[in-house]
Amino acid sequence: MSSGAPSIIPASQRTARSDGEDTRARLLQAALQLFSEKGFAQTSVRAIAQAAGTNVAAIAYHFGDKAQLYTATFYEPFGSGSDLIPVFADPALDLAGALHHYFAGFLEPLKHDDLVTQSLRLHVRELLDPTHVWPELIERECRAPHMALIQVLGRHMGVSAVDDDMHRLAFSLAGLIMQLWTQRDPLQAIAPQLTTAAAVDQWVERLTGYALCMVHGEIARRQATQGPARRVSRTSHKKESNA
Repeated sequence: MSSGAPSIIPASQRTARSDGEDTRARLLQAALQLFSEKGFAQTSVRAIAQAAGTNVAAIAYHFGDKAQLYTATFYEPFGSGSDLIPVFADPALDLAGALHHYFAGFLEPLKHDDLVTQSLRLHVRELLDPTHVWPELIERECRAPHMALIQVLGRHMGVSAVDDDMHRLAFSLAGLIMQLWTQRDPLQAIAPQLTTAAAVDQWVERLTGYALCMVHGEIARRQATQGPARRVSRTSHKKESNA
């Protein structure tokens, strides 16, 4: 009969579990570093195990095989961009709130400099030399967040149809994030005070403001473009009525 108190795990089991989690984390870190430096094909499971201070069997136990370990290096350190969709696409948020959550989520990794550098290098390698990860990477990290952002923008802009300019706007907003991700070295050389973990939150605030200006600019552009058409339509209708 249960007394309601939590069961006590023997010390031996706690140590084994802790060691297992630590081994898995070390394998993931070693794999990220080696894959980002040498690429998938040129990195052996033996080299990863050696760098992690364990054996090849541990890779099979924790990840299955080299391909699954490689996949894990893309998603586990920072999660997937698709995981952020429910956060920034929440219908209860206003436009400013949605954009703030969007930038905060995608800029959070910048608070972890070493991992960001390795992860960015790995993504660039995948772009130049695609592996089995590429199709899923495009879907989860690019297409899904992009389309979710378009839906958010459309909802707040009163635009129901996804046209080329909505795609342009969404890609431009995402470009604000990519600029910070890919320009770490120039930023460090020019304004290093803007690359610290503490500076990330300020970047989120500023990019949210910049993004709002871009959205309002696109709204004004659409209104200016559609205005004459409406006036012509009303004028034509009036002439037809008079006739």
